[in-house]
Amino acid sequence: MKRSYPFDPLLKHHAIIGLVLAIWIFVFLYFTEPLDVNEFSDEEKLIYLPAYGLLGTILYFINLPLQNWLYRKRNKKWFLTSEIAFTLSFIIIGIIVLRLFYLHIVIDWNPNAYTLWYHIRAIILPAMLTILPIVLIGRFAFGKYHEKQLEDQKIEISGEGNYEGLRLQLNDVICIQSSDNYIEVFYLSGDSLKKTLIRNKLSVIDNEFSELLRAHRSYLINPYHFQQWKTDNGKLNVILSHNIIVPISKTYQTAIKASINSTT
Repeated sequence: MKRSYPFDPLLKHHAIIGLVLAIWIFVFLYFTEPLDVNEFSDEEKLIYLPAYGLLGTILYFINLPLQNWLYRKRNKKWFLTSEIAFTLSFIIIGIIVLRLFYLHIVIDWNPNAYTLWYHIRAIILPAMLTILPIVLIGRFAFGKYHEKQLEDQKIEISGEGNYEGLRLQLNDVICIQSSDNYIEVFYLSGDSLKKTLIRNKLSVIDNEFSELLRAHRSYLINPYHFQQWKTDNGKLNVILSHNIIVPISKTYQTAIKASINSTT
């Protein structure tokens, strides 16, 4: 079974991680002066050390397309294996880029350069051990924060039975249809359309969630999922996500149009 892992898809939070990473690398190198950093003059420190910090940020951003690809491939879910793949990619690309930066920028292809194995073992891997905690802790913290935000945005569509009900993200709800003494909830699970029958009245749900719009005596819709209007034999319908067609009663047409026009 795949184990889920906290994840935040928002780019602005990854930009913060990249910025913190750059600052941390500069501060760490400047004050600890590992290896031959103490041989740099003050002027050289102000040139090379910020460059190393910027390089750390660039390395992080280079790996974000892989992250986005994994996230989409797994139906917008993130697992521990996804995080491990991202971390390994960060390390491998980091080794390559840092080696090239050292050879081309720092020593300008001097023949007395460190050997590849010594450079990796004595410099790059220890540097990675100081960088990775910042990356992993930052990603985990923002992932937890994002999970809490999503949990706070959930709504609970309860039924009359003790064990009936659904707890969903509001934007995952497409529409709700009345069916005798039941309601049928149409909602998204990942990219798939799901339907669940709950014993309750549509009027109860209508009164409880103002975000859902009454479109018909038998339907509530979520304007977030509006796709287009459709007229059939003079009757107005709305097409929602997954090509769900809902009739619009004349009683609710004005309110529905005004609400959808303000949200699209």
